[in-house]
Amino acid sequence: MSSSVVPVPSDPARGAVPDGARPAGTPVGRRVVVAMLGLGGAGVLWGARVQQFLTRLGTPSFLPGSDRFRIYSVVGSLPERSAADYRLRVTGLVRRPLELTLADLQALPPTRVVRDFQCVTGWRVPSVPWTGVRLADLLDSAGADQRAHAVSFRSFDGAYTESLTMDQARRDDVIVAYQLQDKPIGAEHGGPARLYVAPMYGYKSCKWLEEIRVVPSVVPGYWEVRGYDVDAWVGRSNGRGDRPTS
Repeated sequence: MSSSVVPVPSDPARGAVPDGARPAGTPVGRRVVVAMLGLGGAGVLWGARVQQFLTRLGTPSFLPGSDRFRIYSVVGSLPERSAADYRLRVTGLVRRPLELTLADLQALPPTRVVRDFQCVTGWRVPSVPWTGVRLADLLDSAGADQRAHAVSFRSFDGAYTESLTMDQARRDDVIVAYQLQDKPIGAEHGGPARLYVAPMYGYKSCKWLEEIRVVPSVVPGYWEVRGYDVDAWVGRSNGRGDRPTS
């Protein structure tokens, strides 16, 4: 299997959008895709120089990776944190704020979810197995305030954020994942732990997850303030008609 690594510039004035798409899910033009693929092939040979060139253009670049995923970062690099150093905080409107190590997450009752993973730009990876902890279980452990209507998420990349309504967050197919395809999640896929929201487009599944915060109402996430739908149901948002993933 193959994938592409796509560092994405974070400056909206330069046209940066998730997965190299335009707002509301409009695909990149064919000529642009062909040009990027050509430059991506050059990236195999030239590496960082091509990466820097594409970043200056405000264009996502395609570099080799693993599996059939394309890998994206809004900060132009892949943040890394070791399993030993990783911490996940559950904060905000809770009775018992939590700080969990990776080992703490792995010691909790696991949930395995196998679903297609759908990107808002159209690519899809079928039947992906994820293992982790139900987000609802973490919210219960922290004593989330029943009057709170939403949950926000923050990445340790220092830039990326996301949100779900409380009802969405409590679905059985929304987990904090620490395994992908039955292996520990590496930095390229957002590890050591990340959010996985099975029924929504990939930009909702916050990578490099550092904080889960219970909040009064939904706060639009990184891409949503740049034009993408807050409620990102696969096939029912962003102007797309993809098959549902769950």
